Amino acid sequence: MFVPVVMAGGTGSRLWPLSRQLSPKQFLKLDGDKTMLQATLERLADLSCEPAVLICNEEHRFMAAEQLRHIGVGDATILLEPEGRNTAPAIALAAIQAMCDGEDPVLLVLPADHLIQDQPAFQAAIGIALEQAEAGRLVTFGIQPSCPETGYGYVKAAPVHGNTTVALQVAEFVEKPDFATAQAYVDSNDYFWNSGMFMFRASRYLAELEAFRPQMLHSCRQAIAGAKQDLDFVRVDAPAFAGCASESIDYAVMEHTEDAVLVPLDAGWSDVGSWSALADVSAKDAEDNVLKGDVLIKDCQGILAYAEHRLVAAIGVDDLVIVETRDAVLVARKDRVQDVKHIVEELEQQGRTEHVNHREVYRPWGCYDSIDAGSRYQVKHITVKPGAKLSVQMHHHRAEHWIVVSGTAKVTNGDKTYLVTENQSTYIPIGQIHSLENPGRVPLELIEVQSGAYLGEDDIVRLEDLYGRG
Repeated sequence: MFVPVVMAGGTGSRLWPLSRQLSPKQFLKLDGDKTMLQATLERLADLSCEPAVLICNEEHRFMAAEQLRHIGVGDATILLEPEGRNTAPAIALAAIQAMCDGEDPVLLVLPADHLIQDQPAFQAAIGIALEQAEAGRLVTFGIQPSCPETGYGYVKAAPVHGNTTVALQVAEFVEKPDFATAQAYVDSNDYFWNSGMFMFRASRYLAELEAFRPQMLHSCRQAIAGAKQDLDFVRVDAPAFAGCASESIDYAVMEHTEDAVLVPLDAGWSDVGSWSALADVSAKDAEDNVLKGDVLIKDCQGILAYAEHRLVAAIGVDDLVIVETRDAVLVARKDRVQDVKHIVEELEQQGRTEHVNHREVYRPWGCYDSIDAGSRYQVKHITVKPGAKLSVQMHHHRAEHWIVVSGTAKVTNGDKTYLVTENQSTYIPIGQIHSLENPGRVPLELIEVQSGAYLGEDDIVRLEDLYGRG
């Protein structure tokens, strides 16, 4: 038996414009009808393991909880990081939490955004790793490289006479190389791709952290000691956790321990870390094209075209990535998709928001789509789930008109509470305390027209909230 620790804190910037800060790739459906997080958890269903510990960012908590609910996972512990501190502190939080009841379980650490295509091979590798972890070793899973990939870190651990069915002694961890170095690694047969997956007993990891990063361990212990249960989540103490350095498990522990071993994993693995990686694992037509959504092409070869909301048409182009979303379009050569992160950096430097949010934004009560905006107005299409309620709130700078187009709204407007049904509307003045609720059994859809001098989302004063948002 072991405890899965699912790491869901990344941002996936290389898959922009589909992946964004508030909706990163682990929460997206990139390969099938399940999100990558859901697929990771369902991959554990056939294994003999304890309920999972999920670690995610505070901003993603409701999205994570909702996705777990959709696949019937109700027993997972959801640990919230107040801010990202890389993998070493996050795993420490999970290890300390797993030992709170006096147990000392083996932990299987899995990123939430990886693809595994061969489930039996995955299970076989876990079986080998579990024996090693129970013997006190710290296991990493290595992928036999199929090409000189420069987007992955590497682990040197030469197979014993070509045998890749046993645990191998780790010689070194190396950073993402340039192309020539990566080619040398592949040619040597001594290096594996670093999968970012690990297995070890909780106490062994903490002991190594104590030896190499004692301050980090102290901060994590304080963070768990001050943790509080909040709805479906465990909130660690934010000031204590802020004392952790931001460091990966590779840097903090695995490069220093003398007990690191590698278990080779040949299970159709991909981290789907770029658009070219997604193309590699997707179904292709006769001309090696990957087409998703409403796409028309003529005389194209080796392209990936992803249409989220509109028709995308391409003629006579090769080896391109074309991605369309509601508010952004990406066009890139396949051999340059690793540079998408530089576009994200530029958006951030310019103070734009296309790298943070999609036009459609999800909330615990439903979602809204920003349809139109001007200097003193904004129009949103709002969908409220059955039984859900927005916070009791007020705005200093804007008034709102609500027009119900489907369902029934229960509106609190100052000291009055009333129902608004289809084709009816209501008006919320500036400064008025108000709330919106869906008392029905079908989704409530309405058009909201905001008007005023300032229309930012930070002009919300929440007085009451069902979801713990202050």
